[in-house]
Amino acid sequence: MPHSAQTHRLVDVPGGRVHLVEEGEGPLVLLVHGFPESWYSWRHQLPVLAEAGYRAVAIDVRGYGRSSKPREVDAYRMTELVADNAAVVRALGAQTATIVGHDWGSGIAANSALLEPDVFTAVGLLSVPYAPRGGPRPTEVFGMIGGPDEEFYVSYFQEPGRAEAEIEPDVRGWLAGFYAALSADTMPSPSDGPSLHFVHRGGRMSDRFTADAGLPSWLTEADLDFYAAEFERTGLTGALNRYRNADRDWEDLTALDGAPILQPSLFIGGAQDASTTWLADAIKAYPQTLPGLSASHILEGCGHWIQQERAYEVNRLLVEWLREVQAA
Repeated sequence: MPHSAQTHRLVDVPGGRVHLVEEGEGPLVLLVHGFPESWYSWRHQLPVLAEAGYRAVAIDVRGYGRSSKPREVDAYRMTELVADNAAVVRALGAQTATIVGHDWGSGIAANSALLEPDVFTAVGLLSVPYAPRGGPRPTEVFGMIGGPDEEFYVSYFQEPGRAEAEIEPDVRGWLAGFYAALSADTMPSPSDGPSLHFVHRGGRMSDRFTADAGLPSWLTEADLDFYAAEFERTGLTGALNRYRNADRDWEDLTALDGAPILQPSLFIGGAQDASTTWLADAIKAYPQTLPGLSASHILEGCGHWIQQERAYEVNRLLVEWLREVQAA
């Protein structure tokens, strides 16, 4: 089957505009990236899903790329991002979609399925497992994780301007270090000391990067150039504001406390990804929290950037699952 062309579009949503890239025709599959990424993180999935008979659409999440970047921190709360996703589906002339998310996009996809179940009829979660809303206020939990000498990275991201001051003077260099630190073939070994998920108090996240790691195998110089150019243009504030809404989301989503996702679902994680290993209990709880789960896959020798590190396997698993959902 010949390659279909990719189309870039800007669509109006209540919070501004969303930039998207679409390829193919058929049932709509909405792809939602994480931090610090872009629609481009789905570059390997778009043509494969299109060839398999789907209308694949990868968005720039609010605050990223060519999508709107509101100034207010609370404009990046989860309910706003879910509203963006539902509005994108309507703007594309569809009534329903399967939603697939990676990293923060996994949480956005899960909450889209919970808050808009009539729109999002199936949900795929990559790297970050689903864990229902609950427990104490998130920033209280984050504050207890690091201890007296180390600060959990989400706490480090909370103060506006703080992480930006570290990243924005050398966006390309910082992204290279961050991507490498979470990739299976370039991540530091446990013997190298604390991971970059912890920041020494008074230090910077990049202090934990491995200086001579090089680029991971999935990332070319041209790929890095693309990501760097996006963030050099937009800055990092919109992206980081997602983290700065942790408590606000916890309050907004009170009604979803403990809620399972009932739609057909899929999880794919990397065996060397802290998101998967730290949240092992969430994966064990899937019979209760994801009763519609088709399959949960843990890819050996894979880190965090799963759809880029292991594009062939992820594509195969996504297409198999989408066909199963369609046939049901």
